[in-house]
Amino acid sequence: MLTDILKQQLSQYLTLLVKPVVFTLDAGAGQNGEQTHAFLTEVAALSDKLTVQTGHLKRQPSFTIDLADGEPSGITFAGIPLGHEFESFVLALLQVSGHAPKMSAELRQRIEAIDEPLHFETFASLSCHNCPDVVQALNMMSVLNPKITHTMIEGGMYQAEAESRNIMAVPTVFLNGQEWHSGRATLAELVNLAVGQPAVAPVSTATQEQLYDVLIIGGGPAAGAAAVYAARKGLATAVVADHFGGQPLETVGIENLIGTDYVEGEQLMQQIQAQLTKYHVTLIDGQTVTALQPGSPVTVMLTGDNQLRAKTVIIATGAQWRQVGVPGETEFQNRGVAYCPHCDGPLYRDKAVAVIGGGNSGVEAAIDLAGIAKHVTVLEFGATLSADAVLQQKLKTLANVDVATSAKTTAITGDGRVTGLQYLNQADQTAQQLNVDGVFVQIGLTPNTNWLGDTVARNQHGEIIVDRSGATNATNVFAAGDCTDSAYKQIVIAMGAGATAALGAFDALVRQTAD
Repeated sequence: MLTDILKQQLSQYLTLLVKPVVFTLDAGAGQNGEQTHAFLTEVAALSDKLTVQTGHLKRQPSFTIDLADGEPSGITFAGIPLGHEFESFVLALLQVSGHAPKMSAELRQRIEAIDEPLHFETFASLSCHNCPDVVQALNMMSVLNPKITHTMIEGGMYQAEAESRNIMAVPTVFLNGQEWHSGRATLAELVNLAVGQPAVAPVSTATQEQLYDVLIIGGGPAAGAAAVYAARKGLATAVVADHFGGQPLETVGIENLIGTDYVEGEQLMQQIQAQLTKYHVTLIDGQTVTALQPGSPVTVMLTGDNQLRAKTVIIATGAQWRQVGVPGETEFQNRGVAYCPHCDGPLYRDKAVAVIGGGNSGVEAAIDLAGIAKHVTVLEFGATLSADAVLQQKLKTLANVDVATSAKTTAITGDGRVTGLQYLNQADQTAQQLNVDGVFVQIGLTPNTNWLGDTVARNQHGEIIVDRSGATNATNVFAAGDCTDSAYKQIVIAMGAGATAALGAFDALVRQTAD
């Protein structure tokens, strides 16, 4: 089950185990249980500090990770934590064995002070880029506080339970049996939610009083490139974002980054974040920017009445999935309407799904889903698909995929969850009905710029208008990436635009000094 490379990597981590750890397995009957037993047996064989024992647990198959001679950690994995959850598994092993979770002393104290039973369950998929942040955060809380427990439930293996609990998107977290949270979240945000406070990370007084040379708003490739270029110029640089990673976190494989044959989106952003650390860029994470006031300095307002100040600001807030805007889309979000096939696709195994959009994103989603779903229907508004020829050729080889062109989606229907989709065949003006369990919307992106209001000039699409140096029409404010009026939205282009905006900001700072 574990490849030789994975075994070698895991063996290196297992040398860091402090105290002996025991896996308590309830395999149950069937192939899933056999595979879980085989997984744990392979892992335990790599270290004499690991053992496997059997026991009775709530779900079969599942296993706990505990100190061999200590109190239970509260951590359970229901399923085999491979894919993106393998890191969660390794971190849980190390933390249970005695390695302190990485967090601030203040956050640790808040977790340890929780004085009521909190039993978390997180439905995740192994292909989800957003799930590990939540799983790892709740695992850390369980390690630090004996009143907290957490179970990661692999949605693909426990599809029947996911359906019975009406779960159609991951990560979805239950607290003490009640649905509690859905979507990406940081440790600080989850702790705030758990103690009944607003889900916003605190900003220190020192951070608010600091006057940065360059403050970058956003956490994607454009923001990362801008930060690296600004910091290398010797400028006091900070990045403020709700989370660092941006759109690449929802991209499994990137094969058009020049000089790099293949890299996963998450890996790319981890490498960029490591560069920010190398160049001493201040990362102000878990924040939502609500407004900015141009001037000297520029003032940036955050949720919770916090403010940041900088001599120049670069807006690199990227874009989000564009919505269809039909009845049922909002009502059934996370109940059959999804935007990330990599994250939520495993929940639709052997089901019928529709993909709205015939561009590269839509056809790539259909190809991915064809290996999971029973049937996939691609709906393209235009008369022909617009995806690259190589993708269209691949699509034609898939027997369980149909394509409907000139299809205008008119409604998404259901009863508590999606059961169908209605569209107009624009060629003959006939109304059509599809019986589907899920709808994946892949019709492009819309810029994350509504929060700006009239502060900077935007075009009719909401994109920020910039000049060749990345400058906006507002004093000391620059912009880069998918939130701007750049002709093409690509990672490599966003990176170049981020570098351009940083150089533009540097030039503006030099001129301020000269004046």
